[in-house]
Amino acid sequence: MDSPKHQAGFVNIIGKPNVGKSTLMNILVGERLSIITSKAQTTRHRIIGLTNSDNYQIVFSDTPGMLKPQYELQKNMMSFVNISLEDADIILFVTDLFETDADIEHVIEKINASGVPVLLVINKIDLAKPGQLEEITSYWTSRIKSQLVIPISAGEKFNTEKIMQEILDRLPEHPAFYDKAELSDRSERFFASEIIREKIFENYKKEIPYSSEVSIEDFKVKKNIISVRAIIYVERDSQKGIIIGDKGAALKKVGIQAREELEKFFGKKVFLETFVKVEQDWRKNKLKLKKFGYDPT
Repeated sequence: MDSPKHQAGFVNIIGKPNVGKSTLMNILVGERLSIITSKAQTTRHRIIGLTNSDNYQIVFSDTPGMLKPQYELQKNMMSFVNISLEDADIILFVTDLFETDADIEHVIEKINASGVPVLLVINKIDLAKPGQLEEITSYWTSRIKSQLVIPISAGEKFNTEKIMQEILDRLPEHPAFYDKAELSDRSERFFASEIIREKIFENYKKEIPYSSEVSIEDFKVKKNIISVRAIIYVERDSQKGIIIGDKGAALKKVGIQAREELEKFFGKKVFLETFVKVEQDWRKNKLKLKKFGYDPT
């Protein structure tokens, strides 16, 4: 008797900022791997999440939102998107009721020329007015060569199970790419830095979140506690003062929220220390970006 076939492949989630890619990734993987905030461009890295079964492994990839790069960091973010176009077995192109193809026409051309199966996912349909879904579906199907349109509400977890079935119908036969005990290719340090960065995005306004980066200087796992020492880098002294706040109140608030979220994520008590340093214009400096892990190569 033939043994059951094993399927495995890369399913890369692509779309503009703030259309719900990270929310969808977390739902499909069943774990909170990508940070989520109401601000655009929260995701800066390509983050892999694994969904495993006896007969398949889906390698989901959450990518930064597509945009026209304005500085070096955004160029690196778009490099992660371009790489995800090259290794995809299936592309989930996620949009919503409000986005257009402005500034991403060149990426759509690459998608259409790739020959990779595309599932067009239209998110936030719970907000649709009469006729709006039909209108936006017509708009995107005239621009993207997709095999199927899947309307969903990631926030309401509506119709997301349809995506999984359509992926499995198209997933190639292949051995697993990763150990099936793993959930991601990223380290615990990485997820710790992302959770702290999420709290910065939630607590500060204007340029502060976008000018901030988090580096984990020390990460020690003991029997009953994880000890984390994190440095928050900003670009200017004035930003450092805002991050710290009056008598350290703002930084303390971020630290408390981050520690609570870290404890949920790791399932252990966490001792978190946070410090703030200035790294002048780090977003525009290739060497500094490499230091912070923004190296697509």
